[in-house]
Amino acid sequence: MKKTLLTALLFSSMFGWSQAGAPSTYYNGFDFTLTGMALKNALATKITNTHTHLLTYAEAENALRYTDLDPTDNTHQNLFLVYGYSPEICPAASADNTAHRRRDKDDDGTASCQWNREHTFAKSLGNPDLGTDGPGSDAHHIRPADVSRNDTRGSRKFTAGSGNSAIVGAYWYPGDEWKGDIARMMMYMYLRYGAQCLPKYVGVGNFLAIDANMVDLFLQWNADDPVSAMEDQRNTYLGNANNFYGQGNRNPFIDNPYLATRIWGGPVAQNRWPNVFLANESFDWYSLVSVSPNPSSNGQLNISSPKAIDAIQVIALNGQIVSEVKNPTALTDDHQYALNNLPRGFYLLKLNIEDQVIIKKIAIQ
Repeated sequence: MKKTLLTALLFSSMFGWSQAGAPSTYYNGFDFTLTGMALKNALATKITNTHTHLLTYAEAENALRYTDLDPTDNTHQNLFLVYGYSPEICPAASADNTAHRRRDKDDDGTASCQWNREHTFAKSLGNPDLGTDGPGSDAHHIRPADVSRNDTRGSRKFTAGSGNSAIVGAYWYPGDEWKGDIARMMMYMYLRYGAQCLPKYVGVGNFLAIDANMVDLFLQWNADDPVSAMEDQRNTYLGNANNFYGQGNRNPFIDNPYLATRIWGGPVAQNRWPNVFLANESFDWYSLVSVSPNPSSNGQLNISSPKAIDAIQVIALNGQIVSEVKNPTALTDDHQYALNNLPRGFYLLKLNIEDQVIIKKIAIQ
């Protein structure tokens, strides 16, 4: 990795940056070297502390007239409807009024060919019920839907499927176009509301070893269906507390779906911040490499790796290489290494292991 790229990685991880999907200031100071449950908990704290405007139930519905406008519609009049799949606006004489994915934003009601709010995390599936405030009025998971299609989904849990949205057995498949949206909204609700909105309450799948509350279905959907312009539009509006219906907080999994991979593993999702998370970084290997003691008080570090290390670099905050060892000699057969006589300071430890690059922050006191 070139010095310039490494320096960009360091400063973007610690101080903030400008990247696809988020403003340069929202994640300032956030520690993106975290992984697993530590990253999950830190993101949960972030989106909770920045949720400064709690919408009422009526405001959450009104917000949809701004957040869910068709990004390609220059008239700013038509909304995209979640679960819809036919591009035309619903005509009164249509044989299937429920399939259309666009409606006039003013056609909010309960009649045929109208839309209403859909709680993608069905209110009754929360424990307790989400109600009409707090999670029940959080616009990050409320989307406009055709009235009849909303009724058809009801409170069915999400399950695997293919093609357009449909009932699958006793469950609901949201459709190929919407499954990534759904996954990222369910992840947001889990982080924001914790035990009240566990993914296992709303999705059918296998529980993860690292987190028994998460189901693999949502990780697969997050990887299969990249972020859309609609998701970015919603996230940008809701993330700005200065907007009339803005909440102040963002959905980090829209900003970068790869954050889910960093937390829960599974299929590798879209990485929208290549300057922060290298494309060849391995979530599993990162967690398996250990460095101790950290911080170190005697200038020595011990490194344990699941595989032989090809190169070790210690890099200062300004990008200067302080120490470099190529093809280091392991102290034991199980890949234990030691670095000695390191000067005091804060550094990045870069390890090359086969085709993987692992980077960890270290401190020498």
